[in-house]
Amino acid sequence: MQVMKSVTQVEPTPLQPPSSSSLSLGLNMMRPYEMVHHLVSCNAVVVFSMSDCCMSTVAKRLLFSLGVGPTVVELDEQANGAGIRSVLHQLAGAHQPVPAVFIGGKFLGGVQTLMASHINGTLVPLLKEAGALWL
Repeated sequence: MQVMKSVTQVEPTPLQPPSSSSLSLGLNMMRPYEMVHHLVSCNAVVVFSMSDCCMSTVAKRLLFSLGVGPTVVELDEQANGAGIRSVLHQLAGAHQPVPAVFIGGKFLGGVQTLMASHINGTLVPLLKEAGALWL
């Protein structure tokens, strides 16, 4: 699991590989739409979450229980969390924007859609197709 947190750090020297926190810092410099697009296109599963949201916890635990290591973005720990949340609100429409689950670069939905997909048997094939599961 990769958790994106807002961290201030000195940029690495050219001989040193970039750390995950410096990558996070680079992502925080992007506009919210660009950040969402970059994360969902570069990761098999992304969950935009709030650290104190019980529905976000349910979504993350379901994915973990299936053996998926999603990239988790805790919006309340991001400098531009409010902007990202407004982008997610546009995608979700009338539905609650958090948690927002993306699989294979596509917006799946929130916890209700995630649970329904699991119950009707479409979630695991979707995760396999995205490369998040190898079973």
